[in-house]
Amino acid sequence: MPQNPTQRRNEISIGTLAGRTGLAVSAIRYYETQGLVAPERNAGGQRRFLRSDIRRLSFVMIAQKFGFTLDRIREVLGRLPEKRTPNAADWAEISHDFRAELDEQIATLTRLRDKLDGCIGCGCLSLDRCALYNPDDAAGEKGAGPRYLLGDEVVKAQSRARELP
Repeated sequence: MPQNPTQRRNEISIGTLAGRTGLAVSAIRYYETQGLVAPERNAGGQRRFLRSDIRRLSFVMIAQKFGFTLDRIREVLGRLPEKRTPNAADWAEISHDFRAELDEQIATLTRLRDKLDGCIGCGCLSLDRCALYNPDDAAGEKGAGPRYLLGDEVVKAQSRARELP
């Protein structure tokens, strides 16, 4: 089926896409195998990407820098239109979804930074100071892992002492 001239103008080669995004051609091929872009093939079998794929792959790069997995990125991109450049409403929806996740990551990192030199609530009781920060392994009672960094409230030594007979 012959392509119309407008469609051809909106198509770019993998080399052009690499140049515009700063990605290696091999990375673009990898993202293709991961379902993040879906180029067409011309009569000679060469990949032809849409210009909107520049924005898609730029988004993938940024989302990865924020710590989002390719699975999560694929899920979000799967909701976007494939044959047109995403508009402001599309990006606002993604931003809204990611904002809550980023806020949670920021809160976790802030707790880590603020408690880096103290107890993380892992239940190990290996530090001399754990008797102050984690008396009677109160953190261990809340579950596995670094409970205080996961958001559990720190149990104060005085309040636990009042509970003891």
